[in-house]
Amino acid sequence: MSIYYISIMVSLHLSQFQNLPMAKNNSRTISPSLLSAVALAALLLVAAFWCFFTPTPILSAESMRCADGFAGPNFRHEPPNPNFYDDPGLSYTIDSPPVKNWDEKRREWLKQHPSFAAGAENRILMVTGSQATPCRNQIGDYLLLKFFKNKVDYCRRHGIEIFYNNVLFQPQMFSFWAKTPTVKAAMLAHPEAEWIWWVDSDAAVTDMDFSLPLDRYKAHNMVVHGWPSLIYEKKSWTSINAGVFLIRNCQWAMDFMDVWAKMGPQAPGYDKWGEIQKTTFKDKIFSESDDQSGLVYLLLTEKEKWGNQIYVEDGYYFEGYWMEIVGTFANITKKYMQIEKGVKRLRRRHAEKVSEGYAMVWEEYLKDAGYARGGWRRPFITHFTGCQPCSGDHNQIYSGQTCFDAMQKALLFADNQVLRNYGFMHPDLVDPSSAKPLPFNYPA
Repeated sequence: MSIYYISIMVSLHLSQFQNLPMAKNNSRTISPSLLSAVALAALLLVAAFWCFFTPTPILSAESMRCADGFAGPNFRHEPPNPNFYDDPGLSYTIDSPPVKNWDEKRREWLKQHPSFAAGAENRILMVTGSQATPCRNQIGDYLLLKFFKNKVDYCRRHGIEIFYNNVLFQPQMFSFWAKTPTVKAAMLAHPEAEWIWWVDSDAAVTDMDFSLPLDRYKAHNMVVHGWPSLIYEKKSWTSINAGVFLIRNCQWAMDFMDVWAKMGPQAPGYDKWGEIQKTTFKDKIFSESDDQSGLVYLLLTEKEKWGNQIYVEDGYYFEGYWMEIVGTFANITKKYMQIEKGVKRLRRRHAEKVSEGYAMVWEEYLKDAGYARGGWRRPFITHFTGCQPCSGDHNQIYSGQTCFDAMQKALLFADNQVLRNYGFMHPDLVDPSSAKPLPFNYPA
């Protein structure tokens, strides 16, 4: 039923009223003002029934428009003007020479796609992946799925896009070397992203509220977790961990990836680089060239060109060794729970989309929590180095069951932070299949 139809019905009723014998009596003529009043009353009555029986959208299209007119990136706009993608010489492979003038090409692309310009300086693309074939470990694929879900959860909460790759972009660059060709291709595929964030498949985000402190890295082009004293004084190949890193999508990074990849198994100098690394790092026990040793070598030997642009993060768990983290989850949970019980606004239920705002409120109560070993703040990323969930070929200093139990705990610890927004929680960090509904004002 429409308003037009209602008007017609009111007009018909009025015409019938005017044709009644009383209306034709000249001695008692109905005034125009009275007719207008009757018409208005009838219209309001019918409209009231219309509103009562007809569902109305909560938000109109007009009310859903952004106040400032910004509607976000336009994913359908592709201007006909040529850009770097139209260059037949462009190659995504790691074997090809690095792209030249990449900074200018990115800027030009953003000019052609102005809807992506807003927020471009802080836009992140997370990149991760695994092998193309099924895992040898019987529960390996199950674990990789859980790790991937964990990363997707974090990215959704923080407005970060994610690319999961399970193909070798350079067939000879296996295992830990597979990340370098993947990252280069991601840089070219996503000129709208300022940062490419590689996260190993066996790393779990265990603080869903934490945001990368990008302002800290403004003067740098790469971020890795490590300890400067172990790099420059001890010269240890384990002074950093290359399984999680943040790299700026810029010309410096293109050049760096090219130099770094030349130490890989596809390069003619692979064996030579293995010898150089083993000679340089006295604590390295295997002779093959690996990506982590290669990165430390570049930090040591070409500090001005590469090292000065790489931020070695040791202020928080940019990634942390699982053996020193998992045992702290119970105490951390207890501390957070104590704070929530005393602060009503932290217990307030809210949409997942505004989680970052509540994370900022939490900061007021975490000033003394510490960011790394010895603190009780949630560790940002827990890295299961040595567990090898897909192959099952774990480090022999611990058992496969120890690895599995620890991974399960970390993933459930993180999942509980996600499920809170959906009104549920796992009752413990043992059984992933159970979840209980939470009462209002939990955990008062």
